[in-house]
Amino acid sequence: MAETVVITGASAGIGRATARLYGGRGADVVLLARGRAGLEAAAQEVRALGGRPLVRITDTADAGQVEAAADAAEQVFGPIDVWINCAFSSVFAPFDEITAEEYDRVTQVTYLGFVNGTRAALRRMLPRDRGTVVQVGSALGERSVPLQSAYCGAKHAINGFTSALRTELLHRGSHVRVTVVQMPAVNTPQFSWVRSRLPRHPQPVPPVYQPEVAARGVVHAADHPRRKQYYLGGSTAATIWANRFFPALLDRYLARSGYDSQQTDLRPPSGVSNLFEPADRAEGADHGAHGIFDDRAHDRSLEAALARHPLGVSSALAAAAGAAATAKAVLGRRSRTSGA
Repeated sequence: MAETVVITGASAGIGRATARLYGGRGADVVLLARGRAGLEAAAQEVRALGGRPLVRITDTADAGQVEAAADAAEQVFGPIDVWINCAFSSVFAPFDEITAEEYDRVTQVTYLGFVNGTRAALRRMLPRDRGTVVQVGSALGERSVPLQSAYCGAKHAINGFTSALRTELLHRGSHVRVTVVQMPAVNTPQFSWVRSRLPRHPQPVPPVYQPEVAARGVVHAADHPRRKQYYLGGSTAATIWANRFFPALLDRYLARSGYDSQQTDLRPPSGVSNLFEPADRAEGADHGAHGIFDDRAHDRSLEAALARHPLGVSSALAAAAGAAATAKAVLGRRSRTSGA
């Protein structure tokens, strides 16, 4: 019997690439997002790969819409086996240049959208005592950077919410699982449609991975949800461990480098941002899974492959510890040189 999988943010980026993988497995894939053009294109891909798609135009910030989408999923395909929360929005700007309305919107989508999705999933999974929820997290949920305060705050909140939920499920002795996949920089369309007040075009900070690498990590986490979280990419593990041991040094380093490293030499995007409405509504175009950084994005991750094996986890953590020590030495030298 085919799996029933619900994916939020399925019209582009990681969600879109994940939908393709499940389509290739012959799954019943419920595609949630606001943009019809992207969702319809994703549905065609799922169908061509051997899966059965169901498109639901859904704003995950609206709990009622999410609940209605969950009802539709089970009416068409039966019990939901996996729910993947991936939808998000963001604003690239210094905190004091982000309006209260914009901050609310980022928080509602990027944090409360995950809460709404998780609630809808658990309402159906808990009575059956089975099912898996996967939260698509970020290294920025552990180590914040400048110019993305709203996004970083929301991703931190997801980690805290999920940790609390996990302890409640353990208390109940529930067989419902919840796990987080902490992502590195990924080449998605967000950098071309995000709301930005930067003087130049936003970019992911290298190393950058293709959405397919992230999608493989999501599917693996859904298949093996007993671990509370997965780190995708050596940069993610190194960043998280370095932040735990040397947070003050990273603060100084990011204060100096974090503005330029998140911008290209290109002019800022001139299209409509997707903060309050989907980008494809105005343009009527499908943006696909990839962004504009294919020339620098990696299509595989050694660390992600290692993490799929128990011995690989130890190796990855050892590498992360070594990278953290190197980061301390480098940042220390730079601090002494600059007199910071």
